[in-house]
Amino acid sequence: MNEELNQESHSGRQVIWRLLSYLKFFKKKTLIAFIVLLTATGADVLGPIVMKIFIDDYLTPRFFPVRPLMLLAAAFIGLYAVSALFNYYQVISFQRIALNIVQMIRVEVFSKVQHLGLRFFDQTPGGSLVSRITNDTETIKDLYVTVLSTIVNSTVMMIGIFTGMFFLDMRLAFICLLLMPFLLVLMWVYRKLSSKIYRVTRVKLSQLNAKLNESLQGMSMIQAMRQEKRLRNEFGHINSEHKMALLQSVRLNSLMLRSAVYSVYLIGLMMILSFFGIQSFDHVVKIGVLYAFINYLDRFFDPINQIMQQLTIFQQAMVSAERVFGLLDDHRTAPVQEGNLNAAVREGRIEFKDVTFSYDGQTDVLKHISFTANPGETVALVGHTGSGKSSIINLLMRFYPIERGGIYIDGEPLTAFSDQELRRRIGLVLQDSFMFVGNVADNIRLSHHQITDEQVKAAAEFVQADQFINKLPHQYHEPVGERGATFSSGQRQLLSFARTMAQNPKILVLDEATASVDTETEEAIQEALSKMRRGRTTIAIAHRLSTIQDADQILVLHRGEIVERGTHQELLKKGGLYYKMYQLQHGKTGDKVSSAH
Repeated sequence: MNEELNQESHSGRQVIWRLLSYLKFFKKKTLIAFIVLLTATGADVLGPIVMKIFIDDYLTPRFFPVRPLMLLAAAFIGLYAVSALFNYYQVISFQRIALNIVQMIRVEVFSKVQHLGLRFFDQTPGGSLVSRITNDTETIKDLYVTVLSTIVNSTVMMIGIFTGMFFLDMRLAFICLLLMPFLLVLMWVYRKLSSKIYRVTRVKLSQLNAKLNESLQGMSMIQAMRQEKRLRNEFGHINSEHKMALLQSVRLNSLMLRSAVYSVYLIGLMMILSFFGIQSFDHVVKIGVLYAFINYLDRFFDPINQIMQQLTIFQQAMVSAERVFGLLDDHRTAPVQEGNLNAAVREGRIEFKDVTFSYDGQTDVLKHISFTANPGETVALVGHTGSGKSSIINLLMRFYPIERGGIYIDGEPLTAFSDQELRRRIGLVLQDSFMFVGNVADNIRLSHHQITDEQVKAAAEFVQADQFINKLPHQYHEPVGERGATFSSGQRQLLSFARTMAQNPKILVLDEATASVDTETEEAIQEALSKMRRGRTTIAIAHRLSTIQDADQILVLHRGEIVERGTHQELLKKGGLYYKMYQLQHGKTGDKVSSAH
């Protein structure tokens, strides 16, 4: 949390300019909206001057000519009509521009997230990302909708009011101008104090979303392990901290927005009344001028109050923008193709040459890994949990950058291939099969529209998934809910097999592909796997050693190193770590293992 609180990669001025830079995509609409806003503000400023003319020139001397009074009344009503109509139009215009900009930012953030590397997701809770994409961008929207138009409107209004004041009485206008330094200091102090509070508020809201996301994703485990009370207490603690941060902002707003501004207003009112009171000793005071000045003072502090109130939204938007831009500028992106090479996977020969890798930059999870998988061969990776099997897969799939050593496919470095070529030629089947919302055919085809319905069915038949698909009420059009919750783990795995085969990959990567399949289904899948591996280079992770006995090469990993390699029979003859693992999986006791040596 402290890292997120202290993360301010952008100064306030840079954030503002970056937010305003999105207006360049709507130059014409923004210009029209500002012109309309200026017109509405000008109509508001001229209203008191028309009223001053009526009071001093007609009401005070009791002179009521019909035609001039009708013109004044028409001008007064016309000005307010123009103000109301144009204010309505400018609000709609700024709302439309704001919604378009927020739509752009959300798409930009979502697109950025799609290209971030797994290293980023390893270190960032999913709920926090959801908060940035939804809550923070929604707060940024308020900046364009209310803050921008209010500040411009209020600034133009204050300039117009001072212009009117100088037109009426220059001395009094200078006196009122003395109030500005106090108001500017007030705004500066408020902005400094509120920025810290709102940063805590946004971080706590992000943590609430993260905790909520974690609870919803793991609800079955929470209920099974009776963790409801613990999760409720943790959520309540974060919620309480969020509430305290909000209460701090309420206290600050109550003190700075109303009380302090109203005190300055009273000082200004006393200055104007004192000025006219002293002037009345020697000169006749014009009631119209007095009315206009008091009216202007009210109108002057109305935009001041609006600006101060909008500073709340402004500060929240600034903090949210810092968080969003921090995400957009995050450098932990997924590795991409380097250079202008048009490398293609043709045979599927894989080479690892002295690869060493660390997730955190401190502890190596892979140490000097070297092996070769020739075209059409099956290389199996075995070892205890944490030995580095999945890390080898992650590097081969280019989920993480290769820091030391090299990985080559058909003699070309992995960095020479485009993402499209790698994802098209390398088929990945994970232990936990992820299903997308849609239907069965969509989950096999994914977004590859070139795959026909016939190819979808052929892929399903190839892995024998058609046996359960054809029994579904809607068969290939059967709806698939979130994460495929209505299907069994075995059915989801069969669909992921079909999804992989529909791509017709040259290289096959199996990460515990049969771990979630029941014994009856496994027999059918083993036959499908045998067909899938034919003519393809296969890298397979397996805990059940019986599933990889026919592998051309078995690599035994221990603490990130390859400690043994060979075929199933060769490794059994060595009597090493693989032999012990095999004996344990087949129900042998520790004594029998020892005696077997």
